[in-house]
Amino acid sequence: MANALTDRDRWLALALLAGALLLGYFLLIHPWWTAPMLEANDRIQSLRERELRVRSQLQQAPAVRERLAAVLAQQAQRPGFLPEGSAELATAGLVQRLEAVVKQASPGNRSCAIANQSPLPQSARERFARVAVQVRLRCGTPELAAVLHALESGSPRLFVDNLNILSQRYAYMTPDSGTGGLDVTFDLYGYLRPGTVPVTAAPARTADTGPDEVGDAR
Repeated sequence: MANALTDRDRWLALALLAGALLLGYFLLIHPWWTAPMLEANDRIQSLRERELRVRSQLQQAPAVRERLAAVLAQQAQRPGFLPEGSAELATAGLVQRLEAVVKQASPGNRSCAIANQSPLPQSARERFARVAVQVRLRCGTPELAAVLHALESGSPRLFVDNLNILSQRYAYMTPDSGTGGLDVTFDLYGYLRPGTVPVTAAPARTADTGPDEVGDAR
């Protein structure tokens, strides 16, 4: 009987010792040693995954540079925005482009001439800064067709809006054909590249189309 009690006491003592060790682990060792080690291991694993992502991105850098160069080269071949760095320079560029196109369609302005040209204010409601010039021409029909085609098919992209064509009461005579002419008014406009200096915002007629970079809606 004494031996049985001794064995039971031993098992009880062992159980109490195990419980005390387990309690001591959770009270002392786990919060002060195990938990910090687990957190450190999680941070190490996260840093390794981040390093792998960075290495993967660095390996893709040459391909990204090549793609960027190809896109820039494609944009350079089809420039949609006006090349000037400010609205004032862009307005002057529009006028020069108009004068060159009219001169090409009618050398010496024999059958097509610019009667008037004036800049238009920019609308603040547009996504891209628009530079516009109101134009009045006196042209023959073939010359007008050539002017409009040259303006809208050239580079950078220019647009013609609010086109009005009236037959002149007194014919605009040409030395060669003697045919009548037309009194034409329209708005010629283009878009500044983002980051350039726009004109002062003011109420104006708006247009929904933009250059190639903002979607060729025409």
